[in-house]
Amino acid sequence: MRLTRWIIGIALVAAAGFIAWYLWQPAKVSVVTLRHGDAAEIVYASGSVEPRTWAKVAPVVRERIVWQCNCEGARVAQGDVLARLDDSEARAALGELEARQSLASEEFRRLSVLAERNAASQQALDRAQSELGQIEALVVGQKARLETYILRAPSAGVVLRQDGEVGEVAELGTMLFWVGEPKPLLVVAEVNEEDIPRVEVGQRALLKADAFLQENLEAVVDSITPKGDPVTKTYRVRFRLPDNTPLRIGMSTDVNIIIRVSKNALLVPSVAIQGNKVFTVEGGKALRREIRTGIRGTNGVEVLSGVDEKARIISPYPADLADEGRVSVAAAQER
Repeated sequence: MRLTRWIIGIALVAAAGFIAWYLWQPAKVSVVTLRHGDAAEIVYASGSVEPRTWAKVAPVVRERIVWQCNCEGARVAQGDVLARLDDSEARAALGELEARQSLASEEFRRLSVLAERNAASQQALDRAQSELGQIEALVVGQKARLETYILRAPSAGVVLRQDGEVGEVAELGTMLFWVGEPKPLLVVAEVNEEDIPRVEVGQRALLKADAFLQENLEAVVDSITPKGDPVTKTYRVRFRLPDNTPLRIGMSTDVNIIIRVSKNALLVPSVAIQGNKVFTVEGGKALRREIRTGIRGTNGVEVLSGVDEKARIISPYPADLADEGRVSVAAAQER
């Protein structure tokens, strides 16, 4: 029994010694040094490519498509017919109104002759004239309604896209044609309301599109909508593309608006900073330093003051390390 107690005691002492030795070991960290580079303040947005000048053509009546121009990619003039919808029912209604108009016109002429001979009252003549006027107005309205069964090009341009097929029912508001000019092109993007105060017309933007990952695509802020969307909390921003852009209408893009650039700035990796604090290694200890930062960009965070240019900064930021804790440098990362 006594021997067992001795063995347990020795084991506990050994374990405590090992724990004390382990805890006394300095934490292993990797360090980086500040580097010089360009720091860019960027506002991010996502958008799609659109022509500057274009219009969407949709039916205002729900009817079956009986004819289409099949002119996708072709140039059309303003007023050219793009599609026709089934107007047989509307034409039948027009025929009925025109028949009523003819009868009302004959009745008005008959009463006019009788009124001249004092064989009809003025009241009957006025009633006939009123009825004729009402029917004539209905005829004019029905003829105008027939025009809505014809889809025409709203302006001169190229038919950028054509949807729907002959025989299908064109639903109200369904876009069947897009007509516009292929050039110049814009990127239309939504920018969050907290970022929009920093965006100005003329600022440069860098674009990234999945179809052209290896190309440097650029644009310029062309216009900013005065009124934002209170639901999505965004503002619409248009970016002017150069004429030689490879982007095509309808492509989606990521937009990085360059707000300002600081040349030859001192940069620290973003992962090495928490808030405005970093850890530096001095004399085998980790010292927490508060720094003053500038631009927080994709290439790092600009350091304005707080640490020396040659300081060795722990990266990534050791959240569980105490100030003045003992450390040993395991590796120096290349910057």
